[in-house]
Amino acid sequence: MQKNWIGKSEGISLRFPLIVNGQPEGKHVAEVFTTRPDTLFSVTFLAISPQLAQTWLNAGWQASTEVKTYVKHALTVDTKQETKETQEKTGIFTDVYAINPANNEKIPVWIANFVLAEYGTGAVMADAHDERDFEFARKYNIPLKFVISQDGKPVDAKTATAAYTGDGILFNSGQFSGMNNRESIPQFIAWLEKQKHGKRTTNYKLRDWLISRQRYWGTPIPMVYCDDCGLVPVKESDLPVALPNDVKFTPNGNPLASSNSFMNTACPACKKPAQRETDTMDTFVDSSWYFFRYTDNKNSTEPFNQKRAEYWAPVDQYIGGIEHAVLHLLYARFFTKALRDLGLTTISEPFKRLLCQGMVLKDGAKMSKSLGNVVDPSDIINKYGCDTARLFILFTALPEKELEWSDQGVEGSHRFLQRIADLFVDNTFVKEPTHSFRDKHLASHTQRTIEIVTQHMEHFEFSLAIGKIMELVKVMTSYKTAGKMQKDITTDSLTTVALLIAPFAPHLAEECWEMLGKQKFISTQSWPTVDKQKIDVQAEAAEQAVHQVLSDVSDILKLTKITKPNKVTLIVADEWKYAFVNELKKMLETTRNTGDIMKKMMSNPTFKKYGQDISKQIPRLVADPSKLPQLEVNQTIEERALHESAYLIADEFKCSVEILLEPQSKETKAKNSLPGKPAIVVV
Repeated sequence: MQKNWIGKSEGISLRFPLIVNGQPEGKHVAEVFTTRPDTLFSVTFLAISPQLAQTWLNAGWQASTEVKTYVKHALTVDTKQETKETQEKTGIFTDVYAINPANNEKIPVWIANFVLAEYGTGAVMADAHDERDFEFARKYNIPLKFVISQDGKPVDAKTATAAYTGDGILFNSGQFSGMNNRESIPQFIAWLEKQKHGKRTTNYKLRDWLISRQRYWGTPIPMVYCDDCGLVPVKESDLPVALPNDVKFTPNGNPLASSNSFMNTACPACKKPAQRETDTMDTFVDSSWYFFRYTDNKNSTEPFNQKRAEYWAPVDQYIGGIEHAVLHLLYARFFTKALRDLGLTTISEPFKRLLCQGMVLKDGAKMSKSLGNVVDPSDIINKYGCDTARLFILFTALPEKELEWSDQGVEGSHRFLQRIADLFVDNTFVKEPTHSFRDKHLASHTQRTIEIVTQHMEHFEFSLAIGKIMELVKVMTSYKTAGKMQKDITTDSLTTVALLIAPFAPHLAEECWEMLGKQKFISTQSWPTVDKQKIDVQAEAAEQAVHQVLSDVSDILKLTKITKPNKVTLIVADEWKYAFVNELKKMLETTRNTGDIMKKMMSNPTFKKYGQDISKQIPRLVADPSKLPQLEVNQTIEERALHESAYLIADEFKCSVEILLEPQSKETKAKNSLPGKPAIVVV
């Protein structure tokens, strides 16, 4: 965006001799900047901006009344580039002709409203290789010519229905005919320079707009105009120049010029009467370097101390709308490089990262006062509290994405915060210090959550961070509901939840912090760090197995329509199957060919004696790898985890629970057991 805004164009400035009001050819010349001299032989007219036409009129051009009227009207219309791209293209013939320097052809000069006065010279050469020029020429019956085609064969412009904007081979282009048009451009420029028709030129679309503002509220430019001394800077001791209070605001002119107290002053050099500069600077002149000044804002002798500034700079994160990319951000970069070149800093770039936030939408439209679709935050705060509003906004979308406002989403965010609050009240802890797999799983899940949330926070992925906190809250709620809570593990997890939710719901976090018996504010605490020693893969696998069993038993009861089971028997897979599935998971990383997998399995003596069972399992598991456990688990851990959680299964389904190993069971289903998925018999 910045590159396009600056708009660097390398090309050539061409001289087109003009024939004006019957005066001799060449007395007047039109300067035209172009990056496409390869199309010069196809130019059939020049188009100039209304502003350039007005300049010609001011210089004495004797134009017709119709031309003068057109220019006056065109200058009253918005001349922004965005407007010119969409507005109807209009123009008028000037009765002026130009001479094409490539072939000496006499071509007409038109005034056209699509020509930008601020880019190049305000005059463009027009041809059949530009869509805008083609459309304009067809509208006003101006002849067109082609000089480029895909294969170099001539094209008749009279029958053409559209411009040819692609690349190709030149024809009817003098000595350049037969050349690739892009490759010919450097040679075109060299030839035109040699013939004295033009000069190699670099142009920019960017125009300074930080200085010379004709308004009152900008910062005065501290310069004085003296008849004897010329332009003189105000003495440093007299800075800053303050804005006067006796200005008159009228539709015309600069308000500062109406203030005699401001305008009339003494020359700093010779003390004779002088006048102040009335233009003012844009606020960007200040904000383009204030990040340096903030680091040393009491300094009265220099803009900032280099060491102090560079202790903080560059800024770690810049957050703003996408329009900042070509406005404040661009000028801040420019000022930083200028300050570097002046020796005031060694920093070349002011900001390390840019984040452009998205818009808030309601019913698919941008939320704005003009559309009348603004949601009043006070209504949400009064009903749900400000933490809910804050959490909803941060959870619903990533910062750089558009956010679709949803009343249901607000209610959902409120319910989640209520679940967090519920975790901190009415907790009863067991006295036994022994830690089950469920205890270790909560401790492990807590540490993994810290790790993942921290990563998301560092990348401003707030919605993903909140999602991970929600997962931890769900695990903690399940842990609390099951009972048998260990105080140390529960307290550690509650402390983590309070710290992680604090950036999103600071008020609730402070309440939770106090309920934990903490003395200082949570806002003064450090961000939690990961204790990797508490991450327990076996405990995570065990908990996953228990959850799988609960889900599978529930599905069986639905299928069999058993509403009051008497007994659930869980048959844990035989020991060899654990080695088998772990080996199969490794093989699936490189192949899905069941034949190859079977051959490799049978080459292992451990698995060969179970060949009949394995031959049935491999096709099923290759077709649906989701049946394989996500985490590596062994028989001992799975059996122990199920025994520890048997009371949960019994309580969930209101029946007795039996846990057996596959060799201990006479059930036919026992052979279907897999690691992490015991065979289940319900009676």
